[in-house]
Amino acid sequence: MSIKPYQINVPQSVLDDLQKRLKATRWLDDVDAAWNQGTSLPYMRELADYWSNKFDWRKQEAVLNKFNWFAADIDGEEIHFIHERGKGSNPTPIILFHGWPDSFLRYTKLIPLLTDPAKYGGDPNDSFDVIVPDRIDATINGTVRVRDHLLQQTAERSWKLMTRELGYQRFAAAGGDGGSPISQLLAVHHPESIIGIHLTDIGFSATMGQHENLSEAEQQYLGELQGIGFQEGAYAVLQGTKPQMLAFSLNDSPVGLAAWIIEKFRTWSDCDGNLEKVYTKDELLSNIMLYWVKGFDPRGYREEWTNGSLAPDQRIDVPVSLSQPPKDMNPLTPREFAERNFKNLQRYEILPHGGHFAAMEYPEPMAEDICAFFRTLR
Repeated sequence: MSIKPYQINVPQSVLDDLQKRLKATRWLDDVDAAWNQGTSLPYMRELADYWSNKFDWRKQEAVLNKFNWFAADIDGEEIHFIHERGKGSNPTPIILFHGWPDSFLRYTKLIPLLTDPAKYGGDPNDSFDVIVPDRIDATINGTVRVRDHLLQQTAERSWKLMTRELGYQRFAAAGGDGGSPISQLLAVHHPESIIGIHLTDIGFSATMGQHENLSEAEQQYLGELQGIGFQEGAYAVLQGTKPQMLAFSLNDSPVGLAAWIIEKFRTWSDCDGNLEKVYTKDELLSNIMLYWVKGFDPRGYREEWTNGSLAPDQRIDVPVSLSQPPKDMNPLTPREFAERNFKNLQRYEILPHGGHFAAMEYPEPMAEDICAFFRTLR
């Protein structure tokens, strides 16, 4: 086994450099104070001031290091991941995948609810062994390196981690955003290993291509999806086609990086336009910090954009739950469209709360939904 203990430890030189850059920010003057044209200048100034004068990364780092972190060498690539054991008599192993612009922080509130449900009023028989890979590019020590970020290779390495390194011959998979296609690819290529997959969105590849005999609801859904793509999809087109234009500035300016990420958290979350309704500044900045200290490289997004995920002839036969947050950026996928793509759709739910980062925003209903789905498959 190649697994070894791991701890997050950002070099002090990286933190010192961050402080200098924050204090040297060249602010815009005449911009929209609201969020109509992107990130609000007043809020960005407020957040940057907190970042520079009150935010304590070492405190947040210590909190994150309370999880059981490990590193493993998979095909010459060092993978960092959380591995928390369940408290029940026979926990089900589950691997959780995050997307962009969030991080493994998406699941830090969810992990204890899944590993020890009895502590929170649930059934101990619903417990999970939880594995959360860190999918952000580069290493935690601030040394930037371009990783091949293809979804299929991420899925394959995750399968090797779960089966060969951790010894789980059968396991569950779950995720949203980029985590949705990774879970689906695991189901396609390793159905013998996958108990079932829990998704918060259908995945971008499912909405592409030609579809025959669409119902009225499906036609409306795809039309709304296209409209939202024009309105909100500029980031994806840029990161998916000319990411290097963006990479220089996002790796040079911490405020620029924060502004790029923070607008998505506000627009895509169930927060009624108030970020701090569901997140603290410490949570928002900790997520941004993970991209800053590792060196955010949007070129990995281009790999996903150009290579896609599932091919039209690839089938998902394992049990699927599509449990959608009501305030995600995209319209709710109609059940009939989900059934086109998932032949074994066993659960179709609209969660009571949450947006794109539902497990981070409202972890309790997400935990209840995951437990309810896999309870039937244990």
